[in-house]
Amino acid sequence: MSELIDILLTTGFWAATIRIVSPLIFGTLGELICERAGVLNLGIEGIMTVGAMSGWMWVYQGGDLWGGVLFAASMGALFGLLHATFTVHLCLSQHVTGIGITLFASSLSYFVYRMLLPSATTPPKIEPFQNYPIPLLSDIPMVGEALFNQSPLTYLALLCVPIVWYMLHRTPIGLAVRMAGENPVAVEAQGINVLAVRTGAVMVGSALMAVGGAFITMSWFDAFYFGMVNGRGWICVALVIFASWKPGKALLGALLFAGLEAMQVRAQLSSGTVIPYQFFLMLPYVMSILAMIVMARKAKYPQALLVPFRRGERV
Repeated sequence: MSELIDILLTTGFWAATIRIVSPLIFGTLGELICERAGVLNLGIEGIMTVGAMSGWMWVYQGGDLWGGVLFAASMGALFGLLHATFTVHLCLSQHVTGIGITLFASSLSYFVYRMLLPSATTPPKIEPFQNYPIPLLSDIPMVGEALFNQSPLTYLALLCVPIVWYMLHRTPIGLAVRMAGENPVAVEAQGINVLAVRTGAVMVGSALMAVGGAFITMSWFDAFYFGMVNGRGWICVALVIFASWKPGKALLGALLFAGLEAMQVRAQLSSGTVIPYQFFLMLPYVMSILAMIVMARKAKYPQALLVPFRRGERV
C-alpha cells in the first residue's frame, strides 16, 4: 500500500498519465461526436492507425509537424466520409462497416509504409513535438511539472474537451448533431438535412481520431511501427459508454484508464518477479471493463444510435 501511495505522489506518474491520456481524449471525443449524431464508428482503431502513419510519414518526408497533424486529420476525415457513405447514405450495418474500415485502414497503412520504405529494417525516426513549458504555470510544484510541461498536442487535446462540450450544447449545429442522434425525424421537419449532419459529424469525429493516432507517432514516440495503436481505439469506444456520451465525463474516464496504465508500468518495476507482468498489463483493461459495466447500466444512450435514417420515412 505504501508503494502505491509513493507512486501516486511522484511527478513522473502524473506526467505520464497526462501523456498517455492525450490520444485517448482525441479518440474518445471523436467517437462521442459520431455517436451523438447516431452513428457508431467502429473504424476508430484503423483510423487512428492511419493518422499515426500518415502524420509521421508527412514529417519523415520533409513536412512540418503541424502540417503532419493536418494531413493526419484530413486522412481521418476521408475515412470518415467512406464510413458515412456506407452507413448514413446506403444504410448498411454500422457494426460490419466499422470493422471493415478498421481492417482496411490498418492494412492500407501498413501497405503504404512498406511501399514507401521497402528497405527499412528498423523504424526510422523523426524529430517529434517537444514539451513546451507554460511560463509561470509550469513552476507550480508537482502540478505544474506534470500538467503544464507537456507537448503542444497535449494542450490541444485538453482544450478540445470544453470546445466539443460548447459546440454540442451551446451552438445550433451542436443541437442539430444531438437531435440527429435522438430524433432525426424532428430534424428533417425543421428543414435540416439529416444525412449531411450525420456525415459531417462522422468526418469531424474521424479527423479527431486520426489526430489521436498522430499524437502517438509525433509526440509520444518518434517512429511508426505495426500495432502501435494497440487497442486504444476500442478503449475509446468503451470510454464513450462510460462517460454517458458527455465530454467532461469522457475526460475523467480517459484519465482513469491512463492512470491505471501508468500505474501498471511502475507496479511492474516495484514488484520485481513476485507477480507475473501479464497481470499488470491486463489490469487497466479489466478495470475499464468493470467501470464500463457499472456505468452502462445507468447510461442514457442516443435514441437513434445505430438506427439508419431514410429521408421521408416515418417510424
